[in-house]
Amino acid sequence: MVEPFYTLRPIKRELEAKGLSVIAWETGDTVGLGEAGNLVRGDMLWALRREGHIVLDIGYGVEGSKTLNLLHGAQDHPELRIIAVINISRPMTSTIQDIVEYVQHLGPVHALLNNTHLGEETDEQIIQEGAKVVAEAAEILGLPIEATAADEKFRKVLGDRDCMGNPVRYLQRLMPKTFW
Repeated sequence: MVEPFYTLRPIKRELEAKGLSVIAWETGDTVGLGEAGNLVRGDMLWALRREGHIVLDIGYGVEGSKTLNLLHGAQDHPELRIIAVINISRPMTSTIQDIVEYVQHLGPVHALLNNTHLGEETDEQIIQEGAKVVAEAAEILGLPIEATAADEKFRKVLGDRDCMGNPVRYLQRLMPKTFW
């Protein structure tokens, strides 16, 4: 059984048209499903030498954090900030204790980001509950909250800050187009 997942490959060109530089294979350049893994290209290894902000989506789970070991200079990069993105709707991070244990196994983490959602079934209550739970876990871990992420459609009901006073960063959801 192969676990289905989301990948940026199908929307790589769309993101590049928006001005982002995406270091990823084109969908047509790789063969296989999730069991084939991800082939590493040279530009992926040296991603931290690029100019500007660099966002690495290394996947959900402790094993995903090991991806940083592949990047040249990750251990010595003075500006590298690792932000653990938490969704309390996922079984592995559904409680305060789950979040604490999960983050403690990731290695160095500088902040948490609440990204609690249920896809199309998300409502304000789900987002705000995530803000509360993630804030409690962050306090135990001694970490700041970077922000709460929410779909743009919640801007009018959430405003600039979540119920815990953390900034809200609004997103345009593109990932539903990327599920295989």
